[in-house]
Amino acid sequence: MGRVTERRRVVRIRNGGAGVRPDTLVAEEPLEIRLNGKPLAITMRTPGDDFALAVGFLVSEGVLAAASDVQAVTYCEGATEDGSNTYNVVNVQLAAGVPVPDITLERNVYTTSSCGLCGKASLDAVRTATRFPGIASDPVRVSAEVLSAMPDRLRAAQKVFDRTGGLHAAGLFTAQGELLDLREDVGRHNAVDKIVGRAYQSGRLPLTGAVLLVSGRASFELAQKAVMAGIPVLAAVSAPSSLAVDLALESGMTLVGFLRGPDMNIYAGEERITL
Repeated sequence: MGRVTERRRVVRIRNGGAGVRPDTLVAEEPLEIRLNGKPLAITMRTPGDDFALAVGFLVSEGVLAAASDVQAVTYCEGATEDGSNTYNVVNVQLAAGVPVPDITLERNVYTTSSCGLCGKASLDAVRTATRFPGIASDPVRVSAEVLSAMPDRLRAAQKVFDRTGGLHAAGLFTAQGELLDLREDVGRHNAVDKIVGRAYQSGRLPLTGAVLLVSGRASFELAQKAVMAGIPVLAAVSAPSSLAVDLALESGMTLVGFLRGPDMNIYAGEERITL
C-alpha cells in the first residue's frame, strides 16, 4: 500500500549557499472508486483511509445513508496487466436492495487534489439531495471563543503536515471544542470524505451537533459534503465561495470563513454562534 510520505532529492539554497539533501514530500497517488464493480470516480489522494474515503465520497453523492447500505469494501486485485494489486482501486459493494444510481459517462466524476469535483454534466447534477435534511432545525450553539481556538487545535494535531508542509486537513469537533477526528490529505475534499466516511463506518451519521473545520477555503463542494453528512456548522480558515454561501443559506447550515484567532466572518446561520 502507498505511503503517506516519500523522499526526494532536493537542492536547497540557504543564505547564498547550496547543498543537496533529501526532502520529505506528501505522497499523491490516484484512487479509482468502483461501485458494484463498475468504475465511478478517480481521485488524486494521499494513500491511507481509502475505504473511508470511498464510502465518504458515496455519502456526498447521495448513494449511502445507513451503515447497512454497504455489503463490503475491498481493494481490487488484478488491477494491473500482470494481475498485481496496486491498492489504488477500491470497490464498494452495495447491500442487496440498495438502489444503484445510474452510472453514465456524464455522471462519472474525476477529481483532483486541487479543484475537487470536475466533469459533472450540469449544476443540477452537482446539487445532490441530502439524506439527512434536519440541519436547519439542529439546535447546536457554539461560542465564538471556542470556535476561535479550533484552528490552533487542528494545526497542532497535523502530524504529517509538520514533516511535509503540503497537506490539507479537516477536523471534526464538538460544540465544546473537543477534537473528535482529524484527517490529512493532499486534497481538501478527500480529507472531508475521510472524516465523513469514518463517521459512516461507525454508524454516526448524521453528524448532528458537530462542527467541521477545514484548513483552506470553503468551496461549494465542501459545503455540500457537510450538508450531505448532516453537519450543522462548517468553518474555514480562508474564504468561502459565493455558491457555498448560497448553499448554506438554503440548507440552514452555519458557515464561518476567515477563522483566524478571535476574528471570523459569519456568512450564514449566525444564530448558532454566541458571543
